[in-house]
Amino acid sequence: MRFAKEILVGLVALVAALLLAFGAPGLDPLQARTLAVVLVTLSLWGTGLVPGYVASLLFLTVVVISGLATPAETFSGFSSQAMWLVVSGFIIGEAIRSSGLGGRLAGALGPRLSRSYTGLLFGLMAICMVLSFLMPSSVGRAVVMVPVGMALADRLGFASGSNGRIGIALTIAFCTNMPGFAVLPGNIPNLVLAGTAERLYGVKLSYASYLALHYPVLGLVKTPIIVLLVRHFFPARIDPAAAALDAPLPEVEGSGSQPWLLALLLATLALWFTDTWHGISPAWIGMAASVVILMPRIGFLEGQDFKRSVDFATLLFIAGALGLGVVVNQSGLGAVMAHGLTSLLPLAPGQDFASFASLVWLSAVTGIFTTISGLPAVLTVLAEELSDLTGLPLDAVIMTQVIGFSTIFFPYQAAPLLVAMGLSGESPRPLMRICLALAAVSLLVLMPLCYLWWRLLGWL
Repeated sequence: MRFAKEILVGLVALVAALLLAFGAPGLDPLQARTLAVVLVTLSLWGTGLVPGYVASLLFLTVVVISGLATPAETFSGFSSQAMWLVVSGFIIGEAIRSSGLGGRLAGALGPRLSRSYTGLLFGLMAICMVLSFLMPSSVGRAVVMVPVGMALADRLGFASGSNGRIGIALTIAFCTNMPGFAVLPGNIPNLVLAGTAERLYGVKLSYASYLALHYPVLGLVKTPIIVLLVRHFFPARIDPAAAALDAPLPEVEGSGSQPWLLALLLATLALWFTDTWHGISPAWIGMAASVVILMPRIGFLEGQDFKRSVDFATLLFIAGALGLGVVVNQSGLGAVMAHGLTSLLPLAPGQDFASFASLVWLSAVTGIFTTISGLPAVLTVLAEELSDLTGLPLDAVIMTQVIGFSTIFFPYQAAPLLVAMGLSGESPRPLMRICLALAAVSLLVLMPLCYLWWRLLGWL
């Protein structure tokens, strides 16, 4: 397997060398060099031949040294709200874990969710789906759910690296992320899409119409499929003899602070839930909660706990993914690639299904290069042109992006998936298997269902 990965990366490196030497038709020299670096980075991330953070560091270093982008653009991931939401997520998650609050919540949920492994996964799925309406950040939802899920895994006797523990981590990672794409304030790409569509075309996406269009398929149908895939790839069985659901909770040093931590968590949730009213970003709300958690004497984490809580490797990986999207967009490479793909697709008036499917594939494939956060900024600019090519309404063309950017082929495209697995302490490698299987189901099964549902609603 490793040899095959080395061959693939070697072939990609050869293509990159040819791009550096001879360029490519339709690309200026800057875009050709950018594409070369991006292809090598994506091959390293996709194959896992080197750790993800090494590939990210390589990308960031080469881009700056070669002058492909300014340091401000290259390292923009570190200054993005998403990055600081991730940092605060690690801190809040560790406070929930180390205080024993996660174990206490797991103890309350355990008897209701642990009758069977399948029931456990579906129960966690349902809770995550409800949180998609209450919290505007998938990272925030993971911060709340992962410590509880891991504590529940402990009480059920699922050891680190076991199928049961990985299955719980994967269910929470995907179910705190995927349903949010169907709820307008649920994920960052949705908000980028809404803002860009209004700024460029005056198209205002309403909460109710967005929900009615996307949630029946991308929420109610897709999310249970995630659980079925997790159960298929990572089967497990709850052993009543190994479970410790009725055992008394162990005393944790500092457990007396649990009520205060719960109060802080509820206040943070309330502020996250009402962010559209007060206008404060969820990232800065999370950072404010983190400051309280880390404050000497009145906080909940000591210095050593803080060092253990923040996964620096994951932060570097995410910074590289966010920076890649910015570099691709700033160089104009994203728009050129999108234009190139449109020339290969069967886009024509009167061929509604072919055009609809082509637009979904266009956004899904473009997201591999721009990551899903950068995708709306690239494709929304082309929406009017795509509407003319297909004969589909402008607002329908814009909305097809949601199906596309909720179709994720590789974990690096969606930072919240990596964060959730980082919080769980499990390897991120199992993410790839679910991503690829779910992408296949999304494009081959759910996309046609979306088309039928949209026609029923009169959008097409």
